[in-house]
Amino acid sequence: MKINRIDHVSINVNDLAGAKAFFVDLGLEVQAEWELEGEQLDRIVGLTDVRTACVGLGTPDGQTWIELVKFYSPLDEQKMQQPLVNTLGLRHICFAVEDIDGIVEKLQKKGTEIFSEIEQYEQSYKLCYVRGPEGIILELAEKIK
Repeated sequence: MKINRIDHVSINVNDLAGAKAFFVDLGLEVQAEWELEGEQLDRIVGLTDVRTACVGLGTPDGQTWIELVKFYSPLDEQKMQQPLVNTLGLRHICFAVEDIDGIVEKLQKKGTEIFSEIEQYEQSYKLCYVRGPEGIILELAEKIK
């Protein structure tokens, strides 16, 4: 028994179109879009009367897959809380990028919340944390050559 790789990361969102636009603008490519509902989906996710819409986005090299999911039903009664970087649980997704300065500048112009200036970590990476749509925290990492 072994684990080969992480297949994908799923992110639940309220504004599917807005989240899709953000990640496409960041450089991901739409790989698929679909809607799901029915008893089999109910059994798979452990909920009742599930109805969803999904967008699958990938990196141009095909190695990373993010699945954005909009639940039409059942609705989340808790509403979204804005987590901080140190909030317990799954907290951020890190993208290896080229031209972190250009990406951060582009995101700032679009009003994206930037947690910090771009910082160099030792002699290995330039790093920056940003908040995407619906509180999604992203770490951008550019390997120093």
